Amino acid sequence: MTYIVTQYADYLDTNPERFEFDTWHEAEDWYHEEIERRVQFQVDHSPYPISETEREHIEENERQLVRISG
Repeated sequence: MTYIVTQYADYLDTNPERFEFDTWHEAEDWYHEEIERRVQFQVDHSPYPISETEREHIEENERQLVRISG
């Protein structure tokens, strides 16, 4: 069985990127690393300080844009 991670750029993305993994563990590791990378990018490029609550909201939004299916 293969696992597919679908990554949307935003909510209106009609052509998301798809990545295929042989194991759930690989897919899950990539998913968590990608979420962290996307969140950190927003934090690093924000002109304003980001509180922990705001960071959690950003992470929640990013989790809705990356999905694993098997």
